[in-house]
Amino acid sequence: MSVHAGTVLDGPALWSAQAHLPSVLGRQLVVERGDGAYVYTTDGRRLFDGTAGLWHANVGHGRADLAQAAYDQMTTLETYHIFGRYVNDRALALAERLAAMAPISNAKVILNSGGSDAIDVACKLARRHWQRDGRITKKLILSREFGYHGLHAYGTSIAGLDFNRAGYGTESLVPETAVVSHDDIAAVERIIDQIGGENIAAFVTEPIQGTGGVNPPLPGYFEGLERLCRQHDILLIVDEVITGFGRAGHMFASERYELKPDLMTFAKGITSGYAPLGGVLVGPQVWEPFYVDDPATPVFRHGATYAGHATACAVALRHLDILEQEGLVSRTAELETVLTEELKALTALSAVVDVRVAGFLAGVSLADHLSAESVTDALVERGFIMRPLRGNTVQISPPFITCDDEVRQLVAALITAISDAEVLA
Repeated sequence: MSVHAGTVLDGPALWSAQAHLPSVLGRQLVVERGDGAYVYTTDGRRLFDGTAGLWHANVGHGRADLAQAAYDQMTTLETYHIFGRYVNDRALALAERLAAMAPISNAKVILNSGGSDAIDVACKLARRHWQRDGRITKKLILSREFGYHGLHAYGTSIAGLDFNRAGYGTESLVPETAVVSHDDIAAVERIIDQIGGENIAAFVTEPIQGTGGVNPPLPGYFEGLERLCRQHDILLIVDEVITGFGRAGHMFASERYELKPDLMTFAKGITSGYAPLGGVLVGPQVWEPFYVDDPATPVFRHGATYAGHATACAVALRHLDILEQEGLVSRTAELETVLTEELKALTALSAVVDVRVAGFLAGVSLADHLSAESVTDALVERGFIMRPLRGNTVQISPPFITCDDEVRQLVAALITAISDAEVLA
């Protein structure tokens, strides 16, 4: 007997990520090239990339200087692993540069292939830290509702988005996790008191929640969170996969919000997506015990074949040069001002519930009678890519190379799409 209620659909061999396949098959947009803030599809569309891909294409598409950096490195040494006594020179150079700019003093750098990898490593390291310290009950990882931390096992387990946790036969793939309020620090304190600080290894948070709806922190939340972490010896892991390297108008959003992380994850903005690379910045409290000159010093078992990939590191180093030489971090602060001003016009629309801007990223929440997905589909027909997020929210996060007029055009297109949808609703 068939287990299928309907016809099994055929389609490309590629299984698209994060997709309800019956909804996307037959209507997928195939992107074949990019140039600056625009991408081009195989059916002839020119689309303004209003989301910078998945928050990552910060310096724009199709940059020959980054391609040249990859070519030069590959023809010298494509990569060599960084296990044991072996390292490669590009991984060493990148780690030194990252440590010098980090919002963590005297940091060490663990390199890997992306944000999900980085979260897995950071959560494992937090637990390993307390086990090594003899405080063996400190195992639980706290995170915030609406938070997103990738989709590896730990990222899935600490997700604050229920749809990313559901369907695996258990509440949490990795045991000892709990989700707390994203905006009520008093509620967070009550949960910590109930669980007991002696049982909590770390608290993971984005400075600005991305996939959860572009949610900046409410005043006082992070101040209260840092107080609780210090009071209960809970390691603070700040997930800067989206916000790191300029998106928030500072090199790191931790600087914007005066956060003092013990560990910090990064990825997307380290290369603008030109090579897969991520990692963890680790503070001295956590790394020093693993560096003691003693035969009894433990090993933290981390690493993957492509951790510290020489070509990815070479691209990252050139990318950091571009951010500095073109003044793109300060440019995002200017673009935040332009975006904020333009989005004020949306407050006059009855279909708009809320507008949130933090750095050069924004979330526009729509009333329930409209669909953010339908609005973003309509925007494609007008030549703009935006993305629906949790909370019936439209995501805006263009590349840093966007000009002021392109911001105005993007917002004007959004206003028209919302207004047209309101007429049809």
